[in-house]
Amino acid sequence: MSAGHTAIVTGSTSGIGLGIARALAAQGMNVMLNGFGEPDAIEKERKAIVDEFHVKALYSPADMTKPAEIVDMVKTAEAQLGNLEVLVNNAGIQFVAPIEDFPPEKWDQIIAINLSAAFHAIRSAVPLMKSRKSGRIINIASAHAIVASPFKSAYVAAKHGIAGLTKTVALEVAEHGITVNAICPGYVLTPLVQKQIPDTAKARGITEEQVVRDVLLAAQPTKRFVTVEDVAALAVYLTTPLAGSITGALLSIDGGWTAH
Repeated sequence: MSAGHTAIVTGSTSGIGLGIARALAAQGMNVMLNGFGEPDAIEKERKAIVDEFHVKALYSPADMTKPAEIVDMVKTAEAQLGNLEVLVNNAGIQFVAPIEDFPPEKWDQIIAINLSAAFHAIRSAVPLMKSRKSGRIINIASAHAIVASPFKSAYVAAKHGIAGLTKTVALEVAEHGITVNAICPGYVLTPLVQKQIPDTAKARGITEEQVVRDVLLAAQPTKRFVTVEDVAALAVYLTTPLAGSITGALLSIDGGWTAH
């Protein structure tokens, strides 16, 4: 995509989302940040993007459980930053518990933020992209869009849903100059993953060190965490003309996890 165009990255106040937003800004794209956090910290990251990459950057506090706020975020990005060319659906939360103990309200929240939010954002962005016959939609899924792990029923269900949504929309917009793909990372040591380590330890009855060694990295033959930079570089590639024939794909970046 051309410099000066706009990217929305949901869940981009930290972790993978922030890494992707910064990487896109480094290519000259204006960016709309979104997510939760301390206002001063968010403003620091927004200003850093403007100062370092000389692009426009805005922050939307849109709640990913509220469709009207998602729609408004898309409209605001287009109106204030310029042509929306890239939509990255990255917002996500996690909760770990056996199915019989899984709180229904946590199920509803995870499905809303990890799956339904992407639907609402895509639904709002596609008409804008169709009007210009150009666009890139990138859904940040997970290795859990392809395989499952115990105690993560809502997360795995949502990520499998993202896989299906990606393929379906890709088919619908294939003749309109729009690509739709899902990046499926393995474990990245983000705040989201760090927070689930104690819960996983409790659910499995093991130590936090054992969770890292025997649960998280045990799944990845490389025995190392995927980095934010790894994921951001793939996202940037998907926005380039070279990736124009990649659509409807689930792109694993998981240290060999799903090769098992």
